[in-house]
Amino acid sequence: MVAGVVLALRLTGTTVNLQSFMGSIMAIGVAVANAILLVTFAERHRREGAADAPEAAVEGARGRLRPILMTSCAMIAGMVPMGLGLSEGSEQTAPLARAVIGGLAAATLATLIVLPAVFALVQAEDGPGVSVPRSRRPGEPALPRGYGRDRRGLGQRHPGPSQPH
Repeated sequence: MVAGVVLALRLTGTTVNLQSFMGSIMAIGVAVANAILLVTFAERHRREGAADAPEAAVEGARGRLRPILMTSCAMIAGMVPMGLGLSEGSEQTAPLARAVIGGLAAATLATLIVLPAVFALVQAEDGPGVSVPRSRRPGEPALPRGYGRDRRGLGQRHPGPSQPH
């Protein structure tokens, strides 16, 4: 993402300034939203047990390709007139648009190509549809014997074999 911003600013001869930093932040916001969308979709597919991690990553990228491209292309197309800087005073806001265009183009490619590969590598350790039990996550205290966590992460007492239900 940063490489895309730097490349766009260098190709257009634009200096790094407050406007280009604001454009970088805007591009990061859209890129993170796209990445969350893809990872959520892939993780849901993996947890359902329909596929292992690499297949879930590919399915996530395939299923979210159109929304991610539509979001990125709409944002880039909206920034082109501002980035051209053809009107009076537009040279002040042009760096913002140029940073958004470069950063979002690079981030979209990274989201669709690099992110599924990273997801598959990270999730491949668990196997299909398997997740780390809630009470065993790092940094979280273990629950006393006979307790478990519900979907919200709250500890609840579960009857043991000798206790009545």
